[in-house]
Amino acid sequence: MDIRSSLDGLKSLLGVPPAATPPQTRTTTGTPAGSSALTSDRATLSGAGSEVASTAADSDVRPEKVAGVQAALAAGTYNVPASAVASKMVDAMLGGSR
Repeated sequence: MDIRSSLDGLKSLLGVPPAATPPQTRTTTGTPAGSSALTSDRATLSGAGSEVASTAADSDVRPEKVAGVQAALAAGTYNVPASAVASKMVDAMLGGSR
């Protein structure tokens, strides 16, 4: 499987315009001319990736609350009343919030 064709397909699904890549010349060692094997790697985020990263940084997740819920789930003691679940589902369907 060619990873470039997979990435091109993903880019087309996300609406990212294809970037023009200049042809690279190879040296006798097999690395691109003008770069070393240790410094030629580079990563960039797309607009969607940048948005996800900024949203994750600005989230109002309470780590202590998450840890408590995870511990209760692991112990098998986490319990949510069916009436609370039903109430939230109805609220969500009606577009209201409490």
